[in-house]
Order: sequence, then structure tokens, then C-alpha cells
Amino acid sequence: MRVKVRDRRPWWVKTRDFFDFFASSSPARFAILAFTSPVLILTAILSLPIATVDRTVTPLADAFFTAMSTICVTGLSTVNMATHWSTFGNVAILIGLEIGGIGVLTLASLLGLIASKRLGLRAKLLAASDSNPLRLHAGPVSESQAVGLGEIGGLLATVAISVLAIETLITAMITPRLLLAGSDPWSAIWQGFYYATSAFTNTGFIPTPEGLTPFTNDAWMLGALSIAVILGSLGYPVIFALSRAIRGRHRLSLHVKLTLVTSLVLLVVGAIAIYALEWNNSATLGAQDPLTRPMTAGFLSVMTRSGGFSTVDVSQMHDSSLMVMDMLMFVGGGSASTSGGIKVTTLAVLFLAALAEARGDNDIQVFSRRIPPDVLRLSVSVVLWGATIVAVATIALITVTHAPFQFALFDVISAFGTCGLSTGVAADSNEAGKYILAATMWAGRVGTVTLAAALAASQRKQLFTRAEERVIVG
Repeated sequence: MRVKVRDRRPWWVKTRDFFDFFASSSPARFAILAFTSPVLILTAILSLPIATVDRTVTPLADAFFTAMSTICVTGLSTVNMATHWSTFGNVAILIGLEIGGIGVLTLASLLGLIASKRLGLRAKLLAASDSNPLRLHAGPVSESQAVGLGEIGGLLATVAISVLAIETLITAMITPRLLLAGSDPWSAIWQGFYYATSAFTNTGFIPTPEGLTPFTNDAWMLGALSIAVILGSLGYPVIFALSRAIRGRHRLSLHVKLTLVTSLVLLVVGAIAIYALEWNNSATLGAQDPLTRPMTAGFLSVMTRSGGFSTVDVSQMHDSSLMVMDMLMFVGGGSASTSGGIKVTTLAVLFLAALAEARGDNDIQVFSRRIPPDVLRLSVSVVLWGATIVAVATIALITVTHAPFQFALFDVISAFGTCGLSTGVAADSNEAGKYILAATMWAGRVGTVTLAAALAASQRKQLFTRAEERVIVG
């Protein structure tokens, strides 16, 4: 006869052990839970009357949309961010931006490191999954990547230091410019920090009612924002690797090289395309002087990394320009960065695979290295999942809002890529449209890899190999 032993552990110990078991048994589902919880908490905070200037209750759809856009560091908004929220609401949003920008799992690991003075294996695995989605899958994973498990502690220190240093630097660059524009010292410091945080986290929220309109010709202001967006979009593993390379302690990995080269190519190509397509549009670049036009085109190309700032009315751009920006936003920035999209390395792997196929090579090779087939399979999965999410969300948004196709597609891709640029569809949407865009932001930020791994019932090993048979493709 079995005797049932009563569990006399305190409730908080039981809760901790439950989450510990949940994290170890299903890291992907735990990642989704850890990411979604701050969204719900911030929604409740922003729904409070104290969060608004006029002390009214923000409608649930708007509070939820803003919370999702904040934690996802997207930048889309359905209310005026400069006038709707009180100081309390803005502080809550800034904290949410930091949480979303650093990454919920990375933040959890940082807090654990502070509390215990060390990182356990599970904490390292959770932090590593933020820098390498391949770890979320069962089976062996090559450690010849940007960040190894033994370096997670250094990566987390780099995250904390880089966030503090970069945001402080950008604040110091922007604040004097705001003072020259007529802001009082306190407002200049507050708005400068808001701009810096919003730019580095690739969000695009603007704290001033007039937006960036007064700075359309200001190379210093736009340059400071661009620097912050680029640094945020490269990803913490790249910043970590660059910091080690500068100190002469480590060579640049293939991931770092591909991220830097692909990002530079996309920035240049995007700027040239936007300039060529919009130079005669009197509603955008055509109304600017010849020296400002290339600066605006370059600034918009940078913002498609996931930055979300704009000095022109995006809804007035040509459809061809919107399509170019659609493609750039869909790609997004670097892995484990504050930007969204399918990531630049995913695009690089697919391009290199196509190039290898055209040359008749069996292997994907670049920078004297070979990329394994499982990375290609994962890249294809990411693109297919991303394209499916964008297609379904666009159809749903057009159905409920009757918005023009090119505008609906633009805002959906902006939501998926957590970019924040908008043609106005997000702000003018009904409640159903807001929830559709919020769900798209969630799917884009959580990551198609994590989402697919979480939805999969289980990983099963097959102990036999079926007969091979080719199909006709192309």
C-alpha cells in the first residue's frame, strides 16, 4: 500500500519549481510565456486612469495595442504618444521599451545573475536561445556560432553595458540639439532620453507632438537617431564580438561578418532605391532641397531596419517605394537584436544557397567557411512562416478595415518586422484591426522559429531512413 506524502513546501517554492520544470521541459513555450506576461501587465498599467493626461480610462484595445507595440519594440500606435500618456504612463512605456529591447529572457538571466552572482546551465541555455534560435530544437547544435555557452555571462554583461553606454551617448548627443530648439533643460533631457531609448530599441515612439518635422534638415539629429537604430539592429552577439575583436581577443565569426556585410548592402541599396523612386515626388523628397533629399533617403533606409522614425508622410510615397520598403522591413535587422523581421543572416543564407546552386556547388560556402544544411532548412522555414503570417494578417486586416491593399500590406509588414512605420492604417483601424496588428507584432517579435517550436507537439527521432525519390521543382 502506497502512502501519499503531503508536500509541505511553501507555495512560492512550488511555483518556482513548476516554472523551473516548465522551462526545462519546453523552452520555446516558456519563452512565449515569459514574453507575453509583460504585455498583459503593461496593458493593465496603461488601462489605469493615472496613465493618461486627462485621467480617463484608455480603451482596452488601445491599451493592449500600445503595450504590445512597446514590449515588441514596434512603434506603431493608435493614440498620440506625445499627448495621450501622463508622466506615469510614459515611464511605464520606457520601462517596457527596455524590457522588450533587452529581451525578456536576457533580462531574466541578468536578474538571476545579480541575485545569485552566477549563471546556472539552464539560465545560460535560456539566454543563449535569445542569440541562437537553433538551440530551441532538439538534437545537436554546432557551437561554431556568434556566442557559445561559456560566453553567455560575458554577453549578458555586454548587453547591460551597451544599453547603458549607447543610450547615455545618444541622449548626450540629442539633448543639446533640443535645447537649441527651445526646450527647457528638464524637457530636453527627458525627451533626449526618450528619443535615445526609442531609437536604440528600434521602436520609433516620438515624445514631441510635432514629431521629427522640425529636424527634417538637421543632419546631427537624424544622424544620432540613425546611429542608435543601426547599433540596436546589429544584435548583441555582434556588439559582443566587435568589442572582443577591438581588444584583440577574438576574430570575427561568420555570423558577425554576414550581419555586417548584408546590413551595409541593404542600407545602401535601400537608400539608392528610395532616392531614385521618390526624387520627383513633391509630397516627399521632391519638396526638399537637393542636399536634403539623399539624407532623407538614407534615413528612411536606416529606419526600415526596424527603426520606425520618418521625416516624411509615408502614405504619400509612391507604391513602388512602399514595395521597396516592404521588402526591407520584412528582412529587418540582425539576430538577437532589437529589430524584427526574418533577419539579415536569413536572407544572406538563402542568397548564398541560390548562388551555390547556380554554380553547381554542393556546399554553401562564404568567407572560407561552410554553412551546414540545417541552417538552410531553418532559414527556409523562417521565411515561409513569416510570409504566411504576413499574408494571413493582410487578408484579415483588409477584410475588417477595407483599407487599400498597399497600405494594409505595408502596416502588416511593419508590424511583423516590428518596424513602426505606418501609412495610417494602424491609427485608423477599428478594434478588430488593432487586435490583428497586435497579434502580428507578437508573432514577429516572439520569432517564427520560437513560435514554430512551441506549436510543435514534440520532437521525435526516426530510427530508419525511407527510400529516396526526387520530385520535379521549378
